[in-house]
Amino acid sequence: NAIIPSQKQISVRGLAGVENVSDLKTNFNRHLHFTLVKDRNVATKRDYYFALANTVRDHLVGRWIRTQQHYYEKDPKRVYYLSLEFYMGRTLQNTMVNLALENACDEATYQLGLDMEELQDIEEDAGLGNGGLGRLAACFLDSMASLGLAAYGYGIRYEFGIFNQKIVNGWQVEEADDWLRYGNPWEKARPEYMRPVHFYGRVEHTPEGVKWVDTQVVLALPYDTPVPGYRNNVVNTMRLWSAKAPCDFNLKDFNVGGYIQAVLDRNLAENISRVLYPNDNFFEGKELRLKQEYFVVAATLQDIVRRFKSSKFGSTEVVRVDLSTLPDKVAIQLNDTHPAMAIPELMRILLDTEHQTWEKAWDICTRTCAYTNHTVLPEALERWPTDLLQNLLPRHLEIIYEINRRHLERIAKLYPGDHDRLRRMSLVEEGDQKKINMAHLCIVGSHAVNGVARIHSDILKATLFKDFYEVEPHKFQNKTNGITPRRWLVMCNPGLAEVIAERIGEDYIRDLDQLKKLLTFVDDDSLIHDIAKVKQENKLKFSAYLEEHYKVKINPNSMFDVQVKRIHEYKRQLLNCLHIITLYNRIKKEPNKNWTPRTIMIGGKAAPGYHTAKLIIRLITAIGEIVNHDTVVGDRLKVIFLENYKVTLAEKIIPASDLSEQISTAGTEASGTGNMKFMLNGALTIGTMDGANVEMAEEAGEENLFIFGMRVDDVDAMDKSGYDAMDYYNRIPELKQAMDQIAGGFFSPDQHDLFKDIVNMLLHHDRFKVFADYEAYIKCQEKVNALYKNPKEWTKMVIHNIAGCGKFSSDRTISQYAREIWGMEPSLERIPAPDDPRQ
Repeated sequence: NAIIPSQKQISVRGLAGVENVSDLKTNFNRHLHFTLVKDRNVATKRDYYFALANTVRDHLVGRWIRTQQHYYEKDPKRVYYLSLEFYMGRTLQNTMVNLALENACDEATYQLGLDMEELQDIEEDAGLGNGGLGRLAACFLDSMASLGLAAYGYGIRYEFGIFNQKIVNGWQVEEADDWLRYGNPWEKARPEYMRPVHFYGRVEHTPEGVKWVDTQVVLALPYDTPVPGYRNNVVNTMRLWSAKAPCDFNLKDFNVGGYIQAVLDRNLAENISRVLYPNDNFFEGKELRLKQEYFVVAATLQDIVRRFKSSKFGSTEVVRVDLSTLPDKVAIQLNDTHPAMAIPELMRILLDTEHQTWEKAWDICTRTCAYTNHTVLPEALERWPTDLLQNLLPRHLEIIYEINRRHLERIAKLYPGDHDRLRRMSLVEEGDQKKINMAHLCIVGSHAVNGVARIHSDILKATLFKDFYEVEPHKFQNKTNGITPRRWLVMCNPGLAEVIAERIGEDYIRDLDQLKKLLTFVDDDSLIHDIAKVKQENKLKFSAYLEEHYKVKINPNSMFDVQVKRIHEYKRQLLNCLHIITLYNRIKKEPNKNWTPRTIMIGGKAAPGYHTAKLIIRLITAIGEIVNHDTVVGDRLKVIFLENYKVTLAEKIIPASDLSEQISTAGTEASGTGNMKFMLNGALTIGTMDGANVEMAEEAGEENLFIFGMRVDDVDAMDKSGYDAMDYYNRIPELKQAMDQIAGGFFSPDQHDLFKDIVNMLLHHDRFKVFADYEAYIKCQEKVNALYKNPKEWTKMVIHNIAGCGKFSSDRTISQYAREIWGMEPSLERIPAPDDPRQ
């Protein structure tokens, strides 16, 4: 029996063979030797981290080179995933999981007297994203590699990612995220592939064709990061561009005396890749942002065309001269409208450089590009002023106008005399300021348009893009989001991954549908016991983390009730606040009742310019100050605002959560992916019928989620009849009491009107109808409390949820993109490892 645990460990963490361990130790020491500078004999923890990272990276490089050679030999169709955000988090542990090195590294570091977890903690998160959209891109890269697709992620290497959030006196304070301060062992600069990107200038129409002249040039320097698939020896590439000024930047514009200033002005060019815009679901129409969007697109398309034209590995001669077969070999996926300029840029290349006819160029362009929509919120939709485009990208504006002219001509033929439809469907929005509607550009310029959950895709067809759907219904698809089970189960919750593997084997890690097999064990006492035990261990571990970081004593037997996501009115952290206050008031009123203890945790960043969101954070911290110090309440209710929520914190909190809060107003959350992570890690969901919650309820059985509140139709009906918050306020005593406490300074004794803007918003102009769902939410929370008192029934419900997670693997999502949009076939075959003989 003693052997079984170590055999078990092999399953999800890889084999710790003696030769593996000794090789790793040798390589580790070699890297450590080269890391230490001559005048320093003592290694720091960071030196050890870099030595370990470089040791693991060695295992990637051979596979990386072989994968790229494999692609050049086979010449498959390639997919290019264009995204302004890639929210990668840390790389070390994820790489060890995908290469089956975790056990061997653990053993090697242990034998060297080091703690692997401590070393992992030194790595900075690559926080090059805001939230869902950027994290989805990261999961997709993992799945594309794991499914053997020839895929490339293209984005920007921001010098500063999403800001670090500090809570000071209850308020959010932003700090720059200097993530590259100590270097990044996972990236490789590729100066040989540097590309020029042009801005400004003017357009000349000459007999030889159109020329864009007198431009300002910025160089795009690529940095490549390897993206390993799960145990299949495939290593794909994420290529992020960094902006560099050319050597002669501004020098020619200055006289001799202006030399110093000219060199200093190089910063203007290099600012393009300096910082990630920290807005989620909000459009900020700044020139620098448009520069970022065009910068990534222009550099990437040059790369795509170069790679398409030369096919042999390492070959520089041109193999394909004609771009007419581009759609057979290239698929470009636009992650939201941020890379929308890819459409006019590809047209510019085809028309002005390759001298194709308009018709031919347009056919190539539309067959190559596809567009994913991520939101229906009007404030999130990109609409660029034409005068900004005219100044920055004059040739592209001409092309957009021509695309629009031909598009409207076609619509006018289909719907003669329907001027209102022409206005609605135009790429150009008239008004005080003329603007280009980027979503319309993406739809017209793509062969496929998809939403990210079934309900979201249906809303797009019924409302936002209804006119376009009526004209080209075949273009519209749904691709429900997913998450990678490697990071979001095997890596962050190895205990649970093992318990599952013991029952159904470990093949589920690359085929999550196999989780359905757990249903045969739903009444099995040993599985119920094991799953509850893993959850309790995760909670104890996270409690210790909280105690260390927040100096607050947590009751690990309390229900861990968690809402972590960006702070936004539509996500309704305020509804959660009203529940906390209601619960608090009830405990105060009947302190001797047998209450279900709860630790309520809310985390997330507010965009720096979003006043209401920052005030919501202040309200949460204020409620916590009162509740946590009330001796009557004791450890039956604790409220914690989790500071600086990021990928690495998510990996700790999600496995420890009991209850997942997914409470957006129906019809506002496109999909959500946090909801899937909680479900896979054995938390139960309290949520509205919104985004992917709908499909989660379908997969696990609606009776196994705590669903409450208005549905999309109810919200639409209320929009028509009018929502009167005062009616609820006057009718529901507990709601009135909670609001009066917020308004009267109960939670802000030093500044009674601190939350007046929130009170005013909730009572008089709440777009997201918090009060309308309050009663249903409170009642549903009572059901949660009752079930939590029955651990066995609670855990059975958890098993139903885990068993229903199969659909929510990003492997399934990517397989659907591949087959239904990109015209590619995923494969689970392993390619030979570097030390295997080649086929």
